[in-house]
Amino acid sequence: MEKEKLSIKNPTDSNNNKGPINFLIGSITSFIFSFALYWFSQKIAIYFLSHSPSNSSEIVTKISTSLNTLIIGLAFLATFSFAFIGLGLFIVFIRSFLVKKI
Repeated sequence: MEKEKLSIKNPTDSNNNKGPINFLIGSITSFIFSFALYWFSQKIAIYFLSHSPSNSSEIVTKISTSLNTLIIGLAFLATFSFAFIGLGLFIVFIRSFLVKKI
């Protein structure tokens, strides 16, 4: 009896090269998320500015202010991250036309 060889496909062996259209779509998607998160971050910042913590305890006020700052900072960090990824993908999109494939 012959032993059958099982062929296990390596994902790097297949022809999964990304083309320029993939970079452009990824860039546009990332920029859309960036603009949506920018709008959302502004709404969060405006909400926390208009609803300042009002407690008699100084410790509670400091903790509340710290949490508000953390939430606003994380929202704008996510905005920057998506914008930076979108810019990087757009640069790769432009570069894909300039680099000669061998």
